[in-house]
Amino acid sequence: MADKHTFLAFDCGATSGRAVLATFEGGRFDMKEVYRFPSGIIELHGKYYWDILAIYEHFRKCLSSLKQEGVRIDSIGIDTWGVDFGFVADDGSLLGNPRAYRDPYTDGIPEKVYETIPREELYGATGIQIMNFNSIFQLYAQTREGFAPLKNAKSILFVPDLLAYMLTGKQVCEYTIASTSGMMDQGSRQFNKGLLEKLGIRADVLLPIVQPGEEIGRFEGMPVLAVAGHDTASAIAAVPASDEKFAYLSSGTWSLMGIEVPQPIINEGSAFLNFTNEGGIEGTTRFLKNITGMWLLEQCRKVWKAEGKDYSYPELMEMARAEASFPGRINPDDPKFANPENMVAVISSEVERSIEISPRATLGRNDKNGSGLGRNDNITDAQIVSCIYHSLADRYKQVLDMLQGFAPFKIEKLHIIGGGSANELLNQWTADAIGIPVVAGPTEATAIGNIMLQAKAAGLVNDRWEMRRMIADAFEVKTYKPQ
Repeated sequence: MADKHTFLAFDCGATSGRAVLATFEGGRFDMKEVYRFPSGIIELHGKYYWDILAIYEHFRKCLSSLKQEGVRIDSIGIDTWGVDFGFVADDGSLLGNPRAYRDPYTDGIPEKVYETIPREELYGATGIQIMNFNSIFQLYAQTREGFAPLKNAKSILFVPDLLAYMLTGKQVCEYTIASTSGMMDQGSRQFNKGLLEKLGIRADVLLPIVQPGEEIGRFEGMPVLAVAGHDTASAIAAVPASDEKFAYLSSGTWSLMGIEVPQPIINEGSAFLNFTNEGGIEGTTRFLKNITGMWLLEQCRKVWKAEGKDYSYPELMEMARAEASFPGRINPDDPKFANPENMVAVISSEVERSIEISPRATLGRNDKNGSGLGRNDNITDAQIVSCIYHSLADRYKQVLDMLQGFAPFKIEKLHIIGGGSANELLNQWTADAIGIPVVAGPTEATAIGNIMLQAKAAGLVNDRWEMRRMIADAFEVKTYKPQ
């Protein structure tokens, strides 16, 4: 591997995106962030959308900047969040912006679907956990609405494939992102069109599914590859594990905890506990559960910032440490925390219902952490942060115990990757809760996995275990042991 290779990863999250450039030379690689841009949900007439044209324009600006600098790029890969999609017309026109998964238009839709397809039948076919924003529920809601883009579409493209289409003019449907839809048959690994036909949803808009590593097309001569288009699939590809006896926690806005297995796990137990089977690289299955993650803290920070308190993450960590013994707990996955107007108020109210708080003991502990909008002043900001951290650690233990009941091996380590892996206090509290070592890092796992799949397509690495060995050598990780 003496030749120099340069790969570009576009890693798009629900609040921001970035471009990461990686160089492979002499058996080693270096990477750096070269561009960052905002992404977010916009509301129009009661509907919520992603501004896909703005994201595309940032792609073009980044690529133009790199071209001016004389950077030669061997390939480009794109990863994003799952389930959301856009439509393309017969003439290739984009039919509006994709609807956003936090749009409440799917509230109550799963129950409507079960009137035609029982829950057990739907899960048995797809192996996907029931969440009201699954693509199949969005399509059913759009069908009931008479949503014009769906009625006039030639094809449906999930967000990473849609962005790749905008760059190349070529349309594909990549496996890992398609697997999040709740429409893919786990046996054939193609779409189960019969499910859609039963629901009166157009099935002719679905494309055949392709595996990661395939070239989609070219942008100004640069190959655009189908990597693991679902960001979590790319992240799991970058877990620096030495063997299969691990669980992973991709920690960000969502916390996704699971195991990597060769085949889907679909049975009464997995259905009852609402575990999901999503596509991984090299034909593996990501058996996992979605857990509400740093969304809780991000939304609290938003409220506090409006109050004039712009806490940094290190400050929040110290606030939680100072209130380590605070007994308040919440269930992070309670629907009331999905998208409240004021997260601080909702958490405060929930904590008050779960414990009895003495005003003398808590009121005014820290003037900096003073009153919030519409919540009881007895609960300080530091106590809310402590509650979030402890509640997440407790939830991680619950889910890990569930996973051990399904895993065909003993889980010996939990690998935490993504931005949340930098939270040293939460990592330690998680290790204390679960009773096994926590290995934290790398924080940039999603972009690394994206890049490594491009490197594999170029023949620079052979399989996921060689990728993981290289990642373990290149990036520092920290181990937290239970105390």
